Amino acid sequence: MPIEIGLEETARKKVSAALTRYLADTYVLYMRTHGYHWNVEGPRFHSLHVMFEEQYREMWAALDELAERIRSLGDYAPGNGKELAEAASLAEPTNDRPDAEGMVRSLLAGHESLTRDARELIELAAEAGDTGTEDLITQRLAVHEKTAWMLRASL
Repeated sequence: MPIEIGLEETARKKVSAALTRYLADTYVLYMRTHGYHWNVEGPRFHSLHVMFEEQYREMWAALDELAERIRSLGDYAPGNGKELAEAASLAEPTNDRPDAEGMVRSLLAGHESLTRDARELIELAAEAGDTGTEDLITQRLAVHEKTAWMLRASL
């Protein structure tokens, strides 16, 4: 069935592909954050354990919003780990269990990366005339900037 939402197909496909990568990278960072929540140790255990939980819960909700936006543009969101891994550009850290400070630094780098990607995606959506995606990613940008600030401040 044709998609008649006021966006040209080529533009929709470009935005959808960028959203798919952003979704996959968000999932990578979600998994990293959740793993760190489970495995953090040391004198800052409780505060980091709680902070990481707040962060992974927020990203979990965002994953659904991102996937539904992809669907609303007429494409399929990645539906399994293999598809997510293939779409992601955010690399997994080389040390699976860094110390607490290493965890914070790793998450900071991830949120800063998603912040930069959000800025590019907002530009792409604007060029396509896709204000729905612009709005969604502007909200994500604010979350990642704030999270990066909080992580930076905890170092």
